[in-house]
Amino acid sequence: MAPTAPAAATNSPAKKTTAPEKKYKCQFCNRAFSRSEHRSRHERSHTKERPFKCLKCRSTFVRRDLLLRHDRTVHAKDGGVPLVSEGRRRGGNNSNAGVQKSSPAPAASSKPSITIDPATLEQIEASSDGMVDLETAAMLMTDFQHKAAAAATGHVQDRTGSDHSFSPSRTSLLDQHASYLSGNATLPQMPWDSLISPTETKHHPMSAFTSHDANSHQMSMMDRHMSARDTLAPSLHTLVDSLPVSGNSTPNALSPYPSMTGPVSPVNYRRSPGPTQALTLPKAPQLANEAERQRIVDNIKGADALSSLPSEFQIPSTPSLNKYLSTYFNLYHHHLPFLHQGTFNPTDASPPLLLAVLSIGALYTFEREHAFMLHVGSKVLVNQFLQQKDNFDSRKCPLWAMQSTLLNMVFESWSGDPKGLEWTCSIKSLLANMVAGNRYQLKLRTVAREGRLPSRDQWIEDESCRRTYYAVYIFFGMLTLTFNHTPAMSFDELDSLELPSSESLWNMDVTDEESWRRTLATVIPVNIREAHDRLFQGEQTRYSAFATRVMINALFLQVWSHKRSFEALQDVVTEYKLRLALETWENSLELCEAETIVVPLSTPHKGHPLIFNSMAIYRNTRARLEVDLKSVQEALRYHSSYEVAAAMTVARDKVKRSPEMNKVIQQCFECIEIAAVQGINWVAKTSATNWSVEHPLCGLDLMVILSLWLYRLEHDEEPATEAEIAIYSKVRNLFDDDAIDAFGKLSSTVSRVWGNILDGVVVWGITKLMGESFKLHAQALVGYEDSLHVAKDQPLHPMPTKSLASVGTAY
Repeated sequence: MAPTAPAAATNSPAKKTTAPEKKYKCQFCNRAFSRSEHRSRHERSHTKERPFKCLKCRSTFVRRDLLLRHDRTVHAKDGGVPLVSEGRRRGGNNSNAGVQKSSPAPAASSKPSITIDPATLEQIEASSDGMVDLETAAMLMTDFQHKAAAAATGHVQDRTGSDHSFSPSRTSLLDQHASYLSGNATLPQMPWDSLISPTETKHHPMSAFTSHDANSHQMSMMDRHMSARDTLAPSLHTLVDSLPVSGNSTPNALSPYPSMTGPVSPVNYRRSPGPTQALTLPKAPQLANEAERQRIVDNIKGADALSSLPSEFQIPSTPSLNKYLSTYFNLYHHHLPFLHQGTFNPTDASPPLLLAVLSIGALYTFEREHAFMLHVGSKVLVNQFLQQKDNFDSRKCPLWAMQSTLLNMVFESWSGDPKGLEWTCSIKSLLANMVAGNRYQLKLRTVAREGRLPSRDQWIEDESCRRTYYAVYIFFGMLTLTFNHTPAMSFDELDSLELPSSESLWNMDVTDEESWRRTLATVIPVNIREAHDRLFQGEQTRYSAFATRVMINALFLQVWSHKRSFEALQDVVTEYKLRLALETWENSLELCEAETIVVPLSTPHKGHPLIFNSMAIYRNTRARLEVDLKSVQEALRYHSSYEVAAAMTVARDKVKRSPEMNKVIQQCFECIEIAAVQGINWVAKTSATNWSVEHPLCGLDLMVILSLWLYRLEHDEEPATEAEIAIYSKVRNLFDDDAIDAFGKLSSTVSRVWGNILDGVVVWGITKLMGESFKLHAQALVGYEDSLHVAKDQPLHPMPTKSLASVGTAY
C-alpha cells in the first residue's frame, strides 16, 4: 500500500493536504498569516490607517472592497463612472478566476439573470485565510437577495429619494387645547434629531393637500446624515421594497449562507398540515392610481370639518403612500395584528386611522418628517371627532377611533420624548373607557345571534374588536414593563372574552359562506379566563400565537402586581403558583396552533413573530420574580440617559448571587445569545425593522441584571461557584479577546455591546435613549479613569463575535 500513496498524490496535484504556512507575522502582535495582504490588512487595525479614499466624498476605508461597496451603494445614483475592482482591471477573462463569466442574455429573453459583483467575490477571497465570517456572509446575503428581488420584479426602484420634508417644531404648530391634543400635540423635536443639522433640512412650504413635485426629491435621512453607515442605508431601503407581500417567498430564500444570517419564519411555524394547506398572506393594501389618492384627500377634507389641520399639512405622493402602507403591513403589523389586512382599503378607511397607519409606516422608512406630519394629522382629526360629540358615550365610540388612538399612543410612547409619554398617560383612561364600552356592544351583538355562527363579515367585525381590545391590553402592559406605570386596564375587564384566533384563520380568504361556516364550526374557542385558570392548574392549553402573547402579558402583570404588594416577601404560595403558571405557559408553546402564513420578517427562531416577542416578555417576567429594577424604569420616564445610567449603576445592590439568581442570569444570557448567534453587527442593522419594540424594552432589565451580576463576580471577594463560573464562561465565549481587552471587564463589554446594538438603527427614539444609557453604564462599570482611556483609544462600534457553532441555536 505504501507505494500507491505518492501516485495518488501525483494524480491530483490540485488538492492540498496541509494548511498553508503562516510565514507573514504582524509587527505589532503575535498573529501570523499565510498571505502578505492579509497581514497588511490586519496591521491597519493597529495603525488605524485607512488608505482607500473615496474621490467623490471624504470617506476613507481600510479595504478596497469596502470602498467599492461604498461607491456602488452611495454614489451610484449620482450618475458618475463607477469604480472597478482590481480583478476587473487585471483582466476578468481569466478562466481560473473561480466564477465563469456568463454570456450576455439575448434582448428578447424574459428570464432575469442574477450576477454577483467581482467586488463581492473579492471579499470572499480576502476573508481571513479563506474563511467567511458572519458579518461578511450577512452582507453577501443581503447583496445577493436584493439583486434577486430586483431581477424578479424586473426593475430597481430608487430608494434614496424622499418627498419634501416636514420639520416639526415645539412652537405653535397647532393651537389646540383639547384634552386629546394636550401634551405632545405639537410634534416635539425627537432625540434622534441630532442626526440632522437645522441648516441641512430644507423646508418647502406648500398648500395643504397638494401633491409633491416628483423632480424635487431630497436624499433620505439615512443617506444624508448617517454616512458612517453608508453600507447600511441601501440595504434597509431595499428591504422595504424587496419584502414579499404575497407570501410566496421569503427574504432569505436565495441566501447563499442562510444558516449564518438568521432563518426567516417558515410556512407552518409549529406543525404544518402540509404544503398544500399553506395560505398566502394578503398583499399590503396599495393605491392603484392618482384618482385613489385624490379620494383620500377628499376624505380627509371631509373629516376636517373645522379646518383644524395645520397649513403645513399635506398628503404625500402616491408612491410614498404605497411605501408607507407596505412598511406598516410588512414590518409592523405582524407584531400587533389587530387590523384585518385583507379588507383594509385605504380609500374607504377612516382618515384618522389611515393617517395613523401611514405615520408608523413612515417611521419604518426613516422619513421622520412625514411620520410626524401624518401623526399630527391623525391626532387632530380624532380630537375633532371627540369635540363634536356633545355627550361622549364609550358604548357608541366607533372602532376606528380606538384603533387610531392606540396607534397614536404607540407613536408617542416609544418616540423617545418625555412629552409624548406624558400625553399618552393623560389619555390612558379615555382609551380604557373606549374598550369597556365597545366590548359591551360586542357582547350585545353576540347575544343577539342566539348561538348561530356569524357570517364571514360579522366574524371579521367581531374578531377585529377582540384583537383591538387585546392590543390595547398588551400596549398598557408594555407601559407598565417599561416605565413602571400602574396598569390602566385590569384582567377582569376582559373576563370571558374569547382569545384571538389563529393568524391562518384571520387571514383566510373564503368567498363561499357555506365553506366558511364549515371551517368556523371546527374551531374550538377558548376565552381568556379559561386559559388563565388552566395555566395556574398546570394544564397545557392550545391557543393561537396572538393568544400566546396575550397570556404572557397577563402573567407579567400578575408578577408585577405581586412584587408591588407588601406581602410579597412572605407570600410563598402566590409566588409558587406564578412560577407554575409561567412554566405551564412555556410548555404550552408546543401545543400552539399551527400557523400556515408566511411572514416576510427575518427572525432567529422557529415560531411566529408573536411567539418570538412573547419569549422576550417571558424572560423579563422570570427576571422580575428575583430582581426589581423599579428605579431604572422610573428614571426612564424622564428620558435622560445620564439619569437612567445612574439608576442602572446604583441598582447593583439589588442583584444578588444565589442559585435562583443563576436561573435569571441564564434568561439574560439567552437574550444576548440570540443577538450573538445571529451576529452582533447583523442584528444591529436589521432588528430595528424586523423585530418588535418588545425586544429592546424587555432587554433593558435583562442586560442591566447581567452586567451587574458579572460586575459582582469580577469584584466580590467571595469566590465564584462552579455554576457561576460556567455561566460566566458562556457569556465570555460570545466575544473576541479584542473586545474584552478594549472595554476592560466583561461586565462593561456586555453593556457597551448592547448599547451599540440599540443605537445601530433608530426606528423608535427610545432605543437610542437606551443605547446611550448602556454606554454610560459601561463607563461607570470600568471606572472613570478607565473609561477615559477606552474612549480615547477605542471608537464606539459594534463588537465582532466569535464563531458560535458550538454555542447552539436561538429559540
